[in-house]
Amino acid sequence: MPLQLLIAGGGIGGLAGALALARAGHRIEVLEQAPAFGEVGAGIQLGPNATRRLQALGLADALDGIAARPEALVVRAADDDAELARLPLGEAMQRRYGAPYCCVHRADLHALLHGAASAHDAVVLNTDARITQVEVCDDAVAVGTADARAWEGDALVGADGLWSTVRPKVVEASEPPHVTGHTAWRAMLKQAALPAALRSTQVRVWLGARLHAVAYPVRRGEVLNLVVLAESAPAGDARDWDQATSLAALQQATGRCGPALQALLEAAPAWRGWTLSDRAPLSGPQQMAGERIALLGDAAHPMLPYMAQGAGMAIEDAVALAEALAGARTEQVPAAFARYADARWQRNAQVQARARRNGEVFHATGPVRFGRDMAMRLLGAKLLDQPWLYGG
Repeated sequence: MPLQLLIAGGGIGGLAGALALARAGHRIEVLEQAPAFGEVGAGIQLGPNATRRLQALGLADALDGIAARPEALVVRAADDDAELARLPLGEAMQRRYGAPYCCVHRADLHALLHGAASAHDAVVLNTDARITQVEVCDDAVAVGTADARAWEGDALVGADGLWSTVRPKVVEASEPPHVTGHTAWRAMLKQAALPAALRSTQVRVWLGARLHAVAYPVRRGEVLNLVVLAESAPAGDARDWDQATSLAALQQATGRCGPALQALLEAAPAWRGWTLSDRAPLSGPQQMAGERIALLGDAAHPMLPYMAQGAGMAIEDAVALAEALAGARTEQVPAAFARYADARWQRNAQVQARARRNGEVFHATGPVRFGRDMAMRLLGAKLLDQPWLYGG
């Protein structure tokens, strides 16, 4: 008999979870607190570990229709644009890992997952459903929302992001997320409107002192996603990751970059700001699930974007959760959730820790920066490739 499962949160992780669990034979109610399903404009890099799982969910063709497949990852110095290292992507990644390296617009991926989930007979999508109450008994979970609606199911999945309301039901005495003091400035540029020298079919990374920048194509290559990440004063409310800002505010915090990167920054028509927060790496499976509640994605393991794996880990969680619950009956839910947490926590913790470490490496100054650049010039692709991650 299929399980009745409640999912708190209708973002990328929540919708991927709904689709994966429905395909595993369960009935799903997604409870999204916003008045409509949607995502703001920003880019996402999807390594082969993520695209392989999207393919397994039957989304290969749909993904091809929205993605760009960059030909290479190229790392340069922010001050003089000198190339430090290069990793072939494109067909090289497809051959090595059996799945592509893709770049997508966040809203496009969200819409793809929303369409697939809403088309499934076993998925019900609810909006304006801000959860205020969660009650767990031996064989069921009940939730109530701010507008006095109520749902009951065999289990609850918390996919409600960094500021999760479900998380405290799993992690007792859960502290607020850690505001890192790093800020991201984001912009989207139409490639057709750019001078030829600024257009790109690559993932380009510039490393500077206490900052780095990333640019890559999305929307089949039609749009360039640009982000500058710097150690600077927070952009504003840590809960708001889509704040209006400006190039002037960015450069007041970071100063001017070298000519090549500076030209790209000045070409951006508008900027949005995002204060970066995370949590310490997971310390055990008990931080991902307990009895009839499991956590997925940022609700369990928010991470800095310095591995480009936040969405990837949420998608991995979604597929792993469906695998753990395959064929489970209601009395088997706690054991299935325990298997899920055991299978996922160490990998997620490793990515969280590496993301923090990458922030230190990318933003290095002085002798550490000199040593980093030398290592990149000597080892190149060996430093940039991540077989443990992309092959997992």
